[in-house]
Amino acid sequence: MPETRDVSVRARWTSIVLAAVTVASLTACGSDSANTAATGASASPNAVSGPITVFAAASLTGSFTQIGKDFEAANPGTTVTFSFAGSSALATQINQGAPADVFASAAPANMKTVTDAGNADGTPETFVKNQLVIVVPKGNPKNITTLAGLAQPGVKVALCAPQVPCGAAAQKALQAANVTVTPVTQEQDVKAALSKVTLGEVDAALVYRTDAKAAASDVEGVEFPESASAINEYPIVVVKNAPNKAGAQAFVAYVLSEPAKKVLTDAGFQAP
Repeated sequence: MPETRDVSVRARWTSIVLAAVTVASLTACGSDSANTAATGASASPNAVSGPITVFAAASLTGSFTQIGKDFEAANPGTTVTFSFAGSSALATQINQGAPADVFASAAPANMKTVTDAGNADGTPETFVKNQLVIVVPKGNPKNITTLAGLAQPGVKVALCAPQVPCGAAAQKALQAANVTVTPVTQEQDVKAALSKVTLGEVDAALVYRTDAKAAASDVEGVEFPESASAINEYPIVVVKNAPNKAGAQAFVAYVLSEPAKKVLTDAGFQAP
């Protein structure tokens, strides 16, 4: 009988110890879960990382450079590299197989060349709009106040090339005003057209509001009503053969987020 009683006692204590260990383990797991939820930490193996290459319209240079830095800060382990140029040139490069993760165009027409070629992953989404202004040197020495002023004798004007979004928009605005302008130069992106004014090579150029605002220390922007008929929408999309598809999707999502929208509107872009 004593031996049987000892076995029973040992069994009872074993059960108590096992129960205590189980409760402790469950408590520890619960604490870990609570801590993870509180800090926002994640052990997901699908975290965004690696290089992300973004092809973007030249007019996005300032804004996207800042957005890229903000994105990298929010996603440690990522590196965003930009290729800024005219949207038509970027679209051609993508269709020729250039390794890009994201394409942000300054006009739907240039984006359409990419989607028509089957090189977009998903449907492009418009994230901002932009509008033209006449940009002139400080003091407006030629006293240009309307589009008609660009057609005055002796006024040298720079425009973007017709296939570039800012060039196509300029043609629409000039047609709406029934004004014919013969530019002394046609540039491949809006930054190049703006530089002709800042360098003193021309008397005026048609550029976006955002570019005039960014160069406000060197130039003045002259608003004109016909610009309302030539507002450009900016679409963005993940490229079909993106080397970093997860990174591309995350970057596009960030561009559409409130922090990025603030950067863009502060630069003078309009909400879509």
